[in-house]
Amino acid sequence: MAFLEWRKFNFFSLKPNIDGNRLCDHFKESKITCTSAGNNHLIFGDSLGQISLVSRSWHTVTYRAYEISIELAYQLRNSPLLVTIGHDEPGVNPLIKVWDTSKFDKNGTPFCLRVTKALARQVSALAVNDNLIAVGFTDGSLVLFRGDISRDRSSKQKIFKELQGITGLAFKISANNSFLFVCTEREVVVYNITNKDKEQKHFLDTDGCAKYCNVLADFTQESNFMVARNDAIYCYTSDGKGPCYAVEGEKTILECFRSYLIIVSKSTKKSEDRLTVLDIYNKFIVFQCEMSNIRAIFHEWGSLFVLTRDCKLYHLDEKDLQSKLALLFKKNLYDVAIRIAKSHQYDLDGLVDIFVQYGDHLCDKGDFAGAIEQYIKTIGKLEPSYVIRKFVDSQHLEKLIMYLQALHKQGQATEDHTTLLLNCYTKLNNAIGQQSDSLKEFIQSKDDNYDVDVAIKVCRHGSPAEALMLAKRHKEHDWYIKIQIEDHQKYLEVLEYISNLPFELADHYMKKYGQILVKHLPYESTQFLKRLCTNHDSMLSKSDPEYFIHLFLNNSERLVEFLEHLIGEGCVLSPSVYNTLLEHYLHVWATVEVVSERNKLTQNVLELLQNPDIRLDKSHALVVCNMHSFSEGILYLYEEQKLYQQILRYHIARNDPSSVLACCTRFGHQDPTLWVQTLWSCVRDNKQPSMDLLNEVLTVIAKEKLFSPQLVIDAVGTGNASISLGHMRSYIMNEFQQEIKKTQETSELTKNYQKDTEKLKKRLDELRNGVTRIQGSRCAACHRPLELPNIHFLCGHSFHQHCFQIFPTTKTTVPLANPKTKT
Repeated sequence: MAFLEWRKFNFFSLKPNIDGNRLCDHFKESKITCTSAGNNHLIFGDSLGQISLVSRSWHTVTYRAYEISIELAYQLRNSPLLVTIGHDEPGVNPLIKVWDTSKFDKNGTPFCLRVTKALARQVSALAVNDNLIAVGFTDGSLVLFRGDISRDRSSKQKIFKELQGITGLAFKISANNSFLFVCTEREVVVYNITNKDKEQKHFLDTDGCAKYCNVLADFTQESNFMVARNDAIYCYTSDGKGPCYAVEGEKTILECFRSYLIIVSKSTKKSEDRLTVLDIYNKFIVFQCEMSNIRAIFHEWGSLFVLTRDCKLYHLDEKDLQSKLALLFKKNLYDVAIRIAKSHQYDLDGLVDIFVQYGDHLCDKGDFAGAIEQYIKTIGKLEPSYVIRKFVDSQHLEKLIMYLQALHKQGQATEDHTTLLLNCYTKLNNAIGQQSDSLKEFIQSKDDNYDVDVAIKVCRHGSPAEALMLAKRHKEHDWYIKIQIEDHQKYLEVLEYISNLPFELADHYMKKYGQILVKHLPYESTQFLKRLCTNHDSMLSKSDPEYFIHLFLNNSERLVEFLEHLIGEGCVLSPSVYNTLLEHYLHVWATVEVVSERNKLTQNVLELLQNPDIRLDKSHALVVCNMHSFSEGILYLYEEQKLYQQILRYHIARNDPSSVLACCTRFGHQDPTLWVQTLWSCVRDNKQPSMDLLNEVLTVIAKEKLFSPQLVIDAVGTGNASISLGHMRSYIMNEFQQEIKKTQETSELTKNYQKDTEKLKKRLDELRNGVTRIQGSRCAACHRPLELPNIHFLCGHSFHQHCFQIFPTTKTTVPLANPKTKT
């Protein structure tokens, strides 16, 4: 881009006499020979060998650095070290001095930390780093000093030689490499000085530049070394040439400030200089004016200063960002405003305001495509309804679709936005009279930045095929099944779809849609439910059949088939499942009139009740059997639970004497009270009982002595049954005979006891009053002859004392004595 083609703006204002003419007064008797800035000072060297340090309050500290003159000065930006080159004696090598501007002696002079002789040549360039100093000379000599620049002893120097006089030097230091850019009048080279004594030289260009016309632009990404020539500004990196900016004119000074490049060139007017400030990033001329005799450009304290040869100091004051933007807005240069704002790291909210204004401006001009591009940049900050209202007209349908697509892509779309976008697709299809691919592309996009539920809901009415495809692709099983059932009545496809789902999902959707599937596909649905509840997959997952029983309320045949299959597969089912099957069996049993079928159902019920592997709720089963008067089941359950009294009452209630007698005979040995209960049932009613039953009951009661005769007679006498004494004659006579026999046996036993008592009394008297002779000569225990000490008993036994002690008995009892004489 040629210099004249760059857009021009006035983003700076030139303020003269910024120092109140202090520099003019200070340098009346001398001439400024060099300038520098850094570490909160402006540095001026003059023809008298003096250095002046100017503070921000324009306070000046001046001291004599050299006896004759000072040629170059370099102040480190973030260090108090100042490096100068000058002469103390005529015809002697120039001296390099390093000053600490933070420490002063008693005379107000900064401490000189180091003095080093330079080559005996005219110096022309100086570059300084924390540990490096490079000095260039007009004859092409280059001296590189390594080490701590504040100490002379630790510094090592090396001399290089160029073909022409050196016009500029600059260090570029990175984490891993160090480079020295060297510019002469005829070439540009770079030295890789990373490794000591292994410096490598690379040629970058065969054209050089004049003095002061090169600078290291550290604001660029790669810290380009910029060289100003008459035709352009050239950029170089350590690897070679960089970009080029076509800025024509004879340059005298090149400097950088922030993201700006400051160029001083010869004006078409005589004795005038043209000062130009370029915004390299945005390709703008942000300031330009004509000035006389510009001596130097430098910056400090965040400000840019211009020094003229007559020692006048100007402040080039940059306008604030809001002022710049206001100027651009006034000219409707929103694109420029956006670039300026971005280069100043403007916050997102501020950028959004510019995008909105730019979009509104483009809308007013009729550039709706450009406007929608700007509005898209506001997504996430600007309320979408602001943009939608501008493009809701049908003639801007495509632009609205672009905006809505961007909303979805950035994840900022709501359900309403998705609905609107899909409706726009439908309207667009109607407008062009054919099916557009836009809707299909949106649905099939990989980003899926939309609400799938809303998309399916909208497409279901306008594009049912796309809705079904969308549901299947996103595994929206609910939507897929609902559309297939409600819109297409494809029940078999739905059942196949569910059967291919993982177990958990198949179980869920059969619970939800199973009833309608069983209604329309009873056989197929039953077969799938069998598999779902037994062996759905290799993981042995099984559904709980209880959740599916209600699906067969109107199809008993399939219910029985379903439950019998589960039982046949040996499934461990909950009692409720078996209860349901039992209820169904009994319900059918109660309504069937064919004897064979009724008998078959009876057998099925009994097999169900008698199956030990079935966890049937027997209490519930008993209630169900009673409800349907299923006697076989009632009696089986009573017997299984040992409810013999209930069995007896059941037969008594049915007035079945033979069954009552059979019950008592079968279970009487386990529960003898059954006979007593039967007796009470015989005498309780007003009618005459079965005599066979009564006689058998009285016989067993008498035999087992379950009731006393008196209680039996009282029961018969107080009962309501028509029982006469003749009916009881056999029982009463038998009882009298038994009582007579018992009385005789008791009398005989009493006589025997009396005889035994008399014998014992007689023997006791003999032992007390008579004489007993002890004649035993051997021990009753060991059968050896007796030896003292001995123990003798009245019964006739004798023992050694030590033999007697081995018997576990008391001292008053004879171990071997006859029980009758054991004393």
